[in-house]
Amino acid sequence: MKVLAPGSASRRARAVVREVLGDAGLPIDDIDSAELIVAELAANAERHARPPYELRIHSLDGIPTWCEIVDSDPDPHEVGIILNLLRSVTEIGLPLLAENGRGLLLAHRLSRGYCHVRPTTVGTTGTTGKAVAFALPSPGPRRTW
Repeated sequence: MKVLAPGSASRRARAVVREVLGDAGLPIDDIDSAELIVAELAANAERHARPPYELRIHSLDGIPTWCEIVDSDPDPHEVGIILNLLRSVTEIGLPLLAENGRGLLLAHRLSRGYCHVRPTTVGTTGTTGKAVAFALPSPGPRRTW
């Protein structure tokens, strides 16, 4: 777990993901996609939720397989609605997401639909928060929810 400081959460998350996935030997295009997703999710957390913000990268048999951005907003409902909408339609117009949700749309598309929100405990405070998670582009098994 890495704590992401407000004001630089997106930049720090990108750097950590690039390092971890680079060390795992993933192709640069996959690393770039994961960086974009984590940057969007960290920016969303800063824009819409309370700190602290955390980055968690989970591995299976030593291979990074999924990642999550955690914030101190205990209600995953709104993010869940948007992700469910993205899963239920094949074509979605940007006007529908003009105000909110473009970062989630990007995360959904780049993770090939393997994006999810869940309640969690914020590691640094022990309080209730939410985690927005996505599957990393890895040769290992995909995380399913």
